[in-house]
Amino acid sequence: MLIKNQKKEVALSACLLGCSCRYDAKDNLNRELLCELESFSIVSFCPEDYAFGTPRPTMDLIMENSTTRAISNENHHDLSAPIYNYAKKFFQENPNIKLFIGKDRSPSCAVKSGKVYDKDKKIVHKHGTGLMAKVALDLGIESWDAEEYLTTHTS
Repeated sequence: MLIKNQKKEVALSACLLGCSCRYDAKDNLNRELLCELESFSIVSFCPEDYAFGTPRPTMDLIMENSTTRAISNENHHDLSAPIYNYAKKFFQENPNIKLFIGKDRSPSCAVKSGKVYDKDKKIVHKHGTGLMAKVALDLGIESWDAEEYLTTHTS
C-alpha cells in the first residue's frame, strides 16, 4: 500500500540513467524516458556491472535444451548464475518495486527484445527475455523494454 505522496518504485537499468556501466564503459542515457518517469522513485540496477565489472566482454543469450543462458563471447563460460543471484537479491531488497524497465536487447535486462541464439550461434529469435527481466516477470512485476515503454506511454 502506498502512503499518500509516496512515489511508485520503478527498477530501471542503470545505463538508461546515464551510468557508464555498459560492457564498453559507455551509457545509454535516455532523457525522454527519465522525463516520463519523473513521478516515480527510481531504483537503478546493473547485474552485469555488479557481477563482472566494467568494461567487460560481451555475452549472448544461448538456448539449449529449452533453457536460455547468458554465455560469454570471450571464453564461452556460462554467466547466468551471478546474474540470477543479483536479480533475486535485488528484488528481495526492494520489495516495493511495481515496475521494471530494462534496456532493450540486453542479455540481462531485455524484457522481450533480446536476441536468442542456438549453441552454433544461429539466431533462434529476436524476442528473448534477459535473465534479470525473467526474474521480474516471474515475480509478477509489470515489465517493459525502455523503447516499448516510451512508445506506449508517451503521447
